[in-house]
Amino acid sequence: MNQAAIAAVTARQRRFFNTGVTLDVRYRTAALKRLQKAVIDHEAELTAALRQDLGKSATESYMCEIGMIRSELRWLLRHIKHLTRDQRVPTPLHQFPARSFRRPCPYGVTLIMSPWNYPVLLTLGPLADALAAGNTAVVKPSAYAPATSRLLARLLGSIFPAALVEVIEGGREENDWLLQEKFDYIFFTGSPAVGRLVLERAAKNLTPVTLELGGKSPCVIHRSADLASAARKVVFGKFLNCGQTCVAPDYVLCDESVKDEFLRLLRLEIQRQYGKEFKYNLSYGRIVSKKHFDRLLGLMDREKIFLGGGSDRESLRIEPTVLTDVDWEDPVMQEEIFGPILPVLTYRDTDEVIDLLRSRPKPLAFYLFAGDKAVIRTLTTRCQFGGGCINDVVVHLASSEMSFGGVGESGMGSYHGQAGFDTFTHYKSMLQSRKPDLPMRYQPYTSQSEALIRLFLR
Repeated sequence: MNQAAIAAVTARQRRFFNTGVTLDVRYRTAALKRLQKAVIDHEAELTAALRQDLGKSATESYMCEIGMIRSELRWLLRHIKHLTRDQRVPTPLHQFPARSFRRPCPYGVTLIMSPWNYPVLLTLGPLADALAAGNTAVVKPSAYAPATSRLLARLLGSIFPAALVEVIEGGREENDWLLQEKFDYIFFTGSPAVGRLVLERAAKNLTPVTLELGGKSPCVIHRSADLASAARKVVFGKFLNCGQTCVAPDYVLCDESVKDEFLRLLRLEIQRQYGKEFKYNLSYGRIVSKKHFDRLLGLMDREKIFLGGGSDRESLRIEPTVLTDVDWEDPVMQEEIFGPILPVLTYRDTDEVIDLLRSRPKPLAFYLFAGDKAVIRTLTTRCQFGGGCINDVVVHLASSEMSFGGVGESGMGSYHGQAGFDTFTHYKSMLQSRKPDLPMRYQPYTSQSEALIRLFLR
């Protein structure tokens, strides 16, 4: 699709939105039900595409993508009538007897740009929220997940008119053309580097933006933690999707007094979950590209490998790897890893943890394993991050009842459930006057009218 065709897409969607059809909650509900049915009916095809692009197993595809989008759609359908109603709010006495309310209204034509690592969930999740809010959507999946991108284009094209939802496939050139268009809202999931570019382009049109980015999410292991449980959950969260997860524990910050025991348990858990020979585990996926594969190998200091380190460039698979004796100047600590490499660093006390994390960009997620309630409260209160877990990892994003998003360099804005509907919604604050009218605001002013104004406004 060329630049002129993309401009035609946005113009067609704007004309359609201006008809007011999407304002009807029945139209939105029907759209969500069509998407829900398509996800259910095409589960096998979605699973096959994810296997082709990322080597994901059927179980992981359902657990982390298909099942989660079904859950979000179910939540939206259950709550959409309530979400779309006017919200009555109290009216102050000096505006008596008016009625005050907030009316949820869609922004209009939206752009959803999704990444390759969870291409089904991170495309259809924001799309569901946008449709529930009454918007049209231009959807741009990642070119690095081509099988899934092609399938989504075909699937969405079969259930929605192009005036409501249009999928634009392609790479950087198409991204550039899209960002030259004027949208009413942009939702971007991807790297901080590209997020900055999206924000810069959006600023030219004063377009509001949600950025779901990433960062180096820490996992703190306190000496009061259940170490066996911590090791099991860290291995699950770190090596899920071969570490290509925006909220994966990027590194472990372990109390130095329990480091050796924690490392021993990590070894046991990796062998239990992935086997002694990773290449025989058909449920363990692969790295998305040769470029990403080579970058990851460049982050490994062979002298600091505690466990793993094996790789196969032909199949783009890297063994679950743990690094020890890592310091903050090592290459692996200079960027988000986004792969199956887990550095383990140590600390002495909680004040050191706070100082270390405050000196670095705010992460998308923060994980803490501890039994000490005072430590839990101190670290989760004083450290800044998008969201996270206490005595678990990554699963906080699997709930439509909680918002998900970053802060600072890990993103801005949030979505899921109510937060997702709110993200794609502008709330019009409205006041409807009624008789009788209070005369004190009108000239000529008197001492009596001033006294009444002062009585009401204080």
